[in-house]
Amino acid sequence: MSEAAEHTPPRRTIKSFVRREGRLTVGQQRALDELLPRFGLPAGEGPIDLAALFGNDHPVTLEIGFGNGESLAAMAATAPELNFLGVEVHRPGVGHLLQLIEQKGLTNVRVANTDAVDLLKQRIPEASLDRLLLFFPDPWHKSRHHKRRIVQPGFAELVASRLKPGGLWHLATDWEPYAEHMREVLEASPAFENVHGPGAFAPTRPAWRPETKFERRGLKLGHGVWDLLYTRRA
Repeated sequence: MSEAAEHTPPRRTIKSFVRREGRLTVGQQRALDELLPRFGLPAGEGPIDLAALFGNDHPVTLEIGFGNGESLAAMAATAPELNFLGVEVHRPGVGHLLQLIEQKGLTNVRVANTDAVDLLKQRIPEASLDRLLLFFPDPWHKSRHHKRRIVQPGFAELVASRLKPGGLWHLATDWEPYAEHMREVLEASPAFENVHGPGAFAPTRPAWRPETKFERRGLKLGHGVWDLLYTRRA
């Protein structure tokens, strides 16, 4: 290795999020301290044994960026036959979801407080997920920030490698230009097939996706919401 190469700094990874930490409530901090060791991921850097993590071999859904966890907790409560793994970088949201897990007595939810791309690359085994959910990610409106959007060709390839053949990727956004960007990326990927036909959005919100307060407020103001459903080709 040349001396120049030895001193070349590593390339900075472009993040699809900004840490807006906010203030933890006393209850959220307690949940992080007491419940995350129970409902979080085991320490380590290699792939997780998902059956061991949940104590069963039920189908696994991963939600990326669950916000305050209200929707994830609602989905888990109505589908106890499924396992749910949620990943979120913001600790107040993680703390709130942990509180909901405790309040609702949920046993089919596990939580990761980390970057979703790192989780997929390092901890999720290949062809292990039945569904991946990405609801209302940051659209990064300005053109110069579009490179920060999480839905990019490389990310689609990563998701495809972690979904089982026939597994579902469900995306949703309330920003039409981002919906069109998502559709362009997924339609171009040889790994995915559009559930509703080439270039089509879902005609209605799928029943399993809870409608959020933010979404209802936007709909009242005339804002649209676009759901996209793609399955991994065998």
